[in-house]
Amino acid sequence: MDNLEIDIDKIVRERAGKKAKWIPRWFTRWLEAFVHQDFVNEFLRRGYEGVEFCEKTVEYLGVTVTVEGLENIPFTGHPLTFVSNHPLGAIDGVTLGGIIGRHSDGRVKYLVNDLLMNLKGLAPLCIPINKLGGQARNLPQQVDNAFQSENHIIIFPAGLCSRLIDGHIHDIPWRKAFIQKSIQTQRDVVPIHFIGQNSPRFYRVARWCKRLGIKFNLAMALLPDEMYRSRGKHYTVRFGKPIPYQTFDHSRTPNEWALWVEDEVYKL
Repeated sequence: MDNLEIDIDKIVRERAGKKAKWIPRWFTRWLEAFVHQDFVNEFLRRGYEGVEFCEKTVEYLGVTVTVEGLENIPFTGHPLTFVSNHPLGAIDGVTLGGIIGRHSDGRVKYLVNDLLMNLKGLAPLCIPINKLGGQARNLPQQVDNAFQSENHIIIFPAGLCSRLIDGHIHDIPWRKAFIQKSIQTQRDVVPIHFIGQNSPRFYRVARWCKRLGIKFNLAMALLPDEMYRSRGKHYTVRFGKPIPYQTFDHSRTPNEWALWVEDEVYKL
């Protein structure tokens, strides 16, 4: 098999370790169909990498995007921290990578779940974050290295895809790390509002997992199918004006500033 392709059976068994022998092949076949492995691999075989990978993914899915506010962004200056809500969990990420990467001559990195490193074309833009296992010990240094680089950073501070909250599609409360790291590295913060939503099924599954206390993020497992369902859809991306890092003073805690920026995003 071309090493650009994804092999769900191999990925599952490698991550299962010694328990892999108990996983039946019918299950991984079903999983391959569920994540549309053939559809994905047809695209991956084309060999796109980096920013072009992001742009061609959007094109392959037939997704169209209206972008507003790019005139506000000094892409060629000091590196910035781009923070966005996370309504879709997949297509929003590659869309932002394509937009920001194209306007900054490829000077962009994501902080992402390490599972995305299996997408070889996307991997050059990724800084893998695994909060479990051996890699977790290196997490603080990985994040520091990312923010100290000359790359713009794209981060989704909620850490999870948006949920249906009080009848509205909204992120869970944002985490403070982007505030702390942006202050330390003197990066201005660019708020982004990505307007879109997943299928009702996604939100039902997320809601029931929470009610039943299921710790496994089953909703995340639906994201490849949600991306497949996004074919032909239209989204809007709004870039706000950069927020100077000096804004984040001692009048509020880092947690409070993170929530303040989250509110600013939803006002765009």
